[in-house]
Parts: sequence; structure tokens; C-alpha cells
Amino acid sequence: MNENDNTMTLPATASSSTVSSTVGFTVAGTRCEGTHFSARSDALATASGRPVVVLAHGLGGTRDSGLDGFAEAFAAAGLDAFTFDYRGFGTSGGDERQTVSLAGQVEDWQAAVDAAAQLPGVDPQRIVLWGVSLAGGHVLQVAADRNDIAAVIAVVPMVDGLAAMRHALAAHGPLTLLKATATGIAARVRANVGKPTMLPVVGKPGQPGALTLSGAYEDFHSIAGPSWRNEVRADVGLELGTRAPAQAAAKIKVPLLVQIADFDRSAPPRAAALAAFAGRAEVRHYPGDHFDLFPGKPFHGPAVEHAVHFVTRHLTPRAN
Repeated sequence: MNENDNTMTLPATASSSTVSSTVGFTVAGTRCEGTHFSARSDALATASGRPVVVLAHGLGGTRDSGLDGFAEAFAAAGLDAFTFDYRGFGTSGGDERQTVSLAGQVEDWQAAVDAAAQLPGVDPQRIVLWGVSLAGGHVLQVAADRNDIAAVIAVVPMVDGLAAMRHALAAHGPLTLLKATATGIAARVRANVGKPTMLPVVGKPGQPGALTLSGAYEDFHSIAGPSWRNEVRADVGLELGTRAPAQAAAKIKVPLLVQIADFDRSAPPRAAALAAFAGRAEVRHYPGDHFDLFPGKPFHGPAVEHAVHFVTRHLTPRAN
């Protein structure tokens, strides 16, 4: 137990030749959990230590749902990696389970970065942020507010709530959106009196769910880990409508990589591209949909290769 940050490292286990361990950290009195993947070499080390990549999921996701493949690739390249669960999700604590709070998740990110900076052998001034989908917006906000971030990777990022609503209107039609808005308002009212209503994260077309486009149910379940639950508080749509992290992109002063799925039906590609332009980002495009960069999908290999190349290019120590 670290006396300063309440971080506890549990016994290490082997995973695909990468050593990983469970790490606890505290956010506003609530214990959260993450997984530390130790770098498999000192290829990127300096006298101050190795760089570390902090990774987290999008809407309703947990760290055991498709993030290991990315984390292990970074570890193989000589970076430590740290995945974590938000409060109320996965193995992290929190009384309000499966509740998406944008401000709360950014607060969780800040605490997770602080915890990652204190991992053994890590250089606290060479921290990389990696976020997918909803977290692709979180990392822009976090990076804009810190001076210990060395690089940022936003993967199929959801960065603009209003743009996402217009995007969904084209995919679902106005009647479906009106019903979803009414459901969200009713759920918010019930939550305010202590009676939260839950909604599936993913459902098949025509069924209830936050994501109900064709294939979304199968795609999410293909990466789902044992701690993932297919439910989220039903007012999530109202919360996402306030989303505006694209404005933070212009404040980022470190290298930024934005990975865009050109046929993304969930996170608007144009909004991601505009945020990338504002952040003077390196951009990689993939001719696929929202989930197609995850393990087992067509563009996982290229997405990992591009991300690893990006961080090693920017974080390889320069010879004196």
C-alpha cells in the first residue's frame, strides 16, 4: 500500500508473455481498480523511467472488454500500460452502478493518470492517454488540463454530443429519437427521486438499448469481458447530449493521434476530423464501422500498429 495515494498492487500474473497486476486507486473516497501491464523491455526507458499508456473504455465498457490487446501491444514495445474501470463499472466501487457521468469519468481519468504516474519504473512526465469512443473525448479534456502528458491517442472518438444527435437522426429517424429523448427525461426524473431506470447498453434493431444499430449487439458481446454488464442508466442520452470535448483539442500541445472509422455510425467521423484539425493531429483512417478497430475485427491490426508506431516515434529517447 502506498501511503500517499492508497494504491495497492496485488500479485502479478502472466498474460500473453506480459506481466500484469491489479492496482487500486481512490477517487473521491471510492476505490477504483486498474490493471498494470509491465513493459517487456527498456527500449524506451531513460534515467527517469519508462513511459506509460493509460487506457479506458467508452460507453458502458469495462477494462476486460477488448482493451488487453492494445495494452499488451504497448507493453511489447517497451511502454508500461494501465487500463482502468470507471466508478460504478466493472470491478471498481461506487454506489451508483452503471451510471454514466461525463464529469465523473473525467475525474476518474485524472485519478487514474496520477496512479499510473506512481507505478514502479514509470517516468511520471511521459504519460500517454489512450481513449476509445466516449473516452476518446475524455482524453482530449484531460490532456488539455495537465502538463505531464507526452502524447494522446483518440480512437473512434465521440467528441460532440450535438453532432452525434444529428448523426443518430440520420441512422434511426426522428420518431426513434423522440422516443429515446422521452425515455431519458422520464429516467432522469425517476433517478432524482432515487428510482433509477436501466437500459441495455446494446440491443438488436427494434429493441431497447443505447446502441441499437445492426451489428452493435454482436460487436459489443464479441469483446465483452466477465465484469461487463449490458445495462446503463436510461438517462444516458441526456448526458451525452452535453458532450463537447472537441473544444479542448485546440489546447493540446503534445503529439495527438486520432484514429477515425470512416463509416462510423455511432461516433460522427466529421466531428472527429474537426477535432483532429483543431488539435493539429496525425490522423489515420480506416474504412470500417465503430467497433472495427477492436480485437477480432478487420482493422485491429493496423490500428495497433499505427498507435505503437506513433508513440515509439515520439517517445524514443534521443541519443546525446
